[in-house]
Amino acid sequence: MDNEIIKILKREHDAGTPVIKEEQLDNLPSPVSGWLKSSGIVGKERINSVRLRQELEMKMKPGQKQWYSAVAEQYFSVNHPAFVWRVKMNIPPFIPITGRDRFAGGKGEMQIKAFGVLNVVNEKGEKMDESTMQRFLAEIVWFPSAALSPHIQWEEIDPLSAKATMTYKGTTATGTFYFNRQGDFVRFSAMRYKENKPGSKRLEWIITVKEHSVINGIKIPVKLEVSWMLDSGPWTWLKLEVREVKYNVAG
Repeated sequence: MDNEIIKILKREHDAGTPVIKEEQLDNLPSPVSGWLKSSGIVGKERINSVRLRQELEMKMKPGQKQWYSAVAEQYFSVNHPAFVWRVKMNIPPFIPITGRDRFAGGKGEMQIKAFGVLNVVNEKGEKMDESTMQRFLAEIVWFPSAALSPHIQWEEIDPLSAKATMTYKGTTATGTFYFNRQGDFVRFSAMRYKENKPGSKRLEWIITVKEHSVINGIKIPVKLEVSWMLDSGPWTWLKLEVREVKYNVAG
């Protein structure tokens, strides 16, 4: 475990883990409180930090036929919103690629390296800050008690959807959560920057749940697909499966 992961987890080390009570959900929009009840967090300890292992299939550009296999590890801190995501993959012919997304202090970064040393992508800036926060917001579905964070405000759209607005350290991001009639989270949508270039525009970014599972007593999505809505139509570029989840790892 390297220093930047240790740093985000250390801030959660002394955070308490009180049990979530049903009355804490009373002020949330009904689709959000229904989701949290369905997930099983009531009666469980609040989640302050998370470790995930993931298996992925990825495409690098629209029109690509072949899926590239990858593995990833991700760490989150919740009270001081942050994550570090590390991915490893091989691109034919035998080019090892490593990537790292990081969100901390309201700022986002993305790095991609070939052979572990050659920078292919190294992005920062306001667009990255917003986009990376949108990713954090979408991924709270893996640790649902984070929906109670004071940094997230909820607005009901209809009985099966709610808009979330997250503000932290000067950065704000929004996204919409969709649920089925059983209260399960099924889709997330946000207008997100696909590129970090001057003049880049937001495009719809969609996460669709393919399968749920109960892990550590909490029901979460474990198979998901991620798509961009391009002018030419939807482009699904990522298929993700959660293989391992550990909560409150800071201690």
